Amino acid sequence: MSADGRPWAPLADTALILVNPKYPENIGASARIAFNFGIGSLILVNASATPPDQERMLKMATHKAAHLIRTMEVFRDAADAAGPFQFIIGTTARQGRHRVLEQTPRRVMEQAAPLVTAGNRVALMFGPENTGLTNRELDLCQFTSTIPTAAFSSLNLAQAVAIHCYELAMNIMDTPVGSTPGADYANSFELEGMYAHIEQALTTTTYLDGQNTSYWMRNIRQFLSRVRIRKKEASMIRGMCRKFLWHYGVHGKEEQNKAG
Repeated sequence: MSADGRPWAPLADTALILVNPKYPENIGASARIAFNFGIGSLILVNASATPPDQERMLKMATHKAAHLIRTMEVFRDAADAAGPFQFIIGTTARQGRHRVLEQTPRRVMEQAAPLVTAGNRVALMFGPENTGLTNRELDLCQFTSTIPTAAFSSLNLAQAVAIHCYELAMNIMDTPVGSTPGADYANSFELEGMYAHIEQALTTTTYLDGQNTSYWMRNIRQFLSRVRIRKKEASMIRGMCRKFLWHYGVHGKEEQNKAG
């Protein structure tokens, strides 16, 4: 909420995606934090067949944020949850040479705020309390944020949510609506379809040999994330991949006929 009690309208289309949280209380606390900062929706990825205890969630959410719990969408897979969003900010405490370059929440939100005010749908994705997001889930993210801590790092899920929501909200306040021209960026569903086509084309043409496919595809994802692909561009890339595959299939059949 703003200082005069009005909601931050630019954050209405922004969401929290909580991936397999262990404790219902953390879901409720995250909803309460989201409501305080004007985040519009809460999305749960729950791979378990057992739904979280709603009463325990509502107790921590309090009555003011209860609507975020009651309207919460639930998915079995992070890719499905991410589908409608153009930009996803993944959070992680782990470092690794195959991961997207991690930045502080403040630096990430400086980059994300203009995308929000330009009308793009942005989601903040948080992993399980004990393990964090997997590499596969981080592959869905265009930004990766790591909270800098001392040697002893013991922030819980709700604290991490609060820090990221606060940094985004503060940057939104400093970013006038319309300061960045809007663009028709591809959403996650469209991007994942594009990446699947790229991987299929590169595997079929033997550029990818099957041994380091994940490593090279992660590099391709990181490169194209920096480019910020638009819907039309994603469709064009998929069209090129289809042509590669079509020609490869035709040539393969001709060679088989000659050999016979």
